[in-house]
Amino acid sequence: MRVFVVLFILFFSGFALTGCGSYDKPVPPFGVSDELVVITVEHAENFYQNPDGSYSGLTFDLVVQFARELGVKVRFIIMQQPEAALAALSKQRGHIVVGLDRPDELSRFRLGPVYKHTHHQVAFNTQNFKPKDLQQLVGKKVEVSIGSMQEQQLKRLKQSMPDLTWSAVDLPSDRLLEKLAKEKIEYAVANATQIKQAKHFHTNIDSGLELEAASSQWIFPRFVENELLSKARDFFARIQQDGALRQLLDNYKGHLHQLQVGDIRVFQEKIRTKLPNYQKDFIQAEELTEIDWRLIAALSYQESHWNPRAKSTTGVRGMMMLTLDTAKRMNVTSRLDAQQNILAGARYLQILKNKLPESVVEPDRTWIALAAYNQGYGHIVDARALARRFDLNPDLWVDLKKTLPLLSKPQYFETLTYGRTRGSEAVTLTESVRAYYKILRKNHTR
Repeated sequence: MRVFVVLFILFFSGFALTGCGSYDKPVPPFGVSDELVVITVEHAENFYQNPDGSYSGLTFDLVVQFARELGVKVRFIIMQQPEAALAALSKQRGHIVVGLDRPDELSRFRLGPVYKHTHHQVAFNTQNFKPKDLQQLVGKKVEVSIGSMQEQQLKRLKQSMPDLTWSAVDLPSDRLLEKLAKEKIEYAVANATQIKQAKHFHTNIDSGLELEAASSQWIFPRFVENELLSKARDFFARIQQDGALRQLLDNYKGHLHQLQVGDIRVFQEKIRTKLPNYQKDFIQAEELTEIDWRLIAALSYQESHWNPRAKSTTGVRGMMMLTLDTAKRMNVTSRLDAQQNILAGARYLQILKNKLPESVVEPDRTWIALAAYNQGYGHIVDARALARRFDLNPDLWVDLKKTLPLLSKPQYFETLTYGRTRGSEAVTLTESVRAYYKILRKNHTR
């Protein structure tokens, strides 16, 4: 059995990879040492390794934030199989297991609060037929990530369907879905969010069959220290109350439903055919503003489809669809000059980002600035005021997405300072840019 042990040390400035630690001895009780030991599996839900060797994902972010609030270091023990992870927890090799389904043997463990619901699905290549039921998978080439929650669900389903077979492979879900897109396998099993993400890069795959739903919870040993369980419950209660959990969920999947297959196909074609003509200008804009050039390019595509002569019925023009007033403010001599237009649009976005209150942090700062780019900063002020009225957090994009569309309704905009606006258009632009930006980040690592 393979076990990977990764130790991250928490500093005020971030994390440092400092080495590895032992996993075959019981850990000290929580509070005795300055370390929180967290067990997961290699292909856990929302916990994955980036190309540079770092880790990210919703599960990872939650653990890191929890450890930061506790003021302790966090060490992740990454195992290959859920059974091994739970066995290690029972033997006190760690304080928590994260990223797994609710265990069947509940008497052996205690569970933290539910913080997310997950749907697992069978994905198929649209060149082939869509399965209507599990029986149609019998005899087919089905793959699933080894040790994943989806594999555990297939094992439970096999108890009532012995003919159901699959291959558990040592690949993350995104790689499995890439194989499916290339028709190297017939079906892949992943969660709904992973499939939706993959569809942004592979337009020939889709979800074909719904499996069981699952709840995301942290798993603690049966005799967990009351202090640790209490702190975990307080942590989730707090992030649910102040919107931090909504923010994290939105960061990872808030934009996934914005684009249709046709949108993605056209964008991928434009990346190949049109982006090379302007990439140097976007990179120059990054050098000028320190805003990721891929974000500027995504905004430009949403605004003009990278057409330097684009024009709207309201008179905005060019690659970044500048108004005449904004162009004059940015000293643009010709809005049809692609380089001038790109640099001016990027500088204007930077101004909007800097104008937001210090309480607005990234990535919300960028998303809200994009909405301001579309409808004007004053309407962001109104949307923030409306958020406070509804006891929402005006600093979170996930909450402003709720109030911006209300600015087109008289019962709301007549009570605010800057009047009526098409706030839903600002939401559409921002979510589309987020989706295009993610595609560009995958196509252009830097």
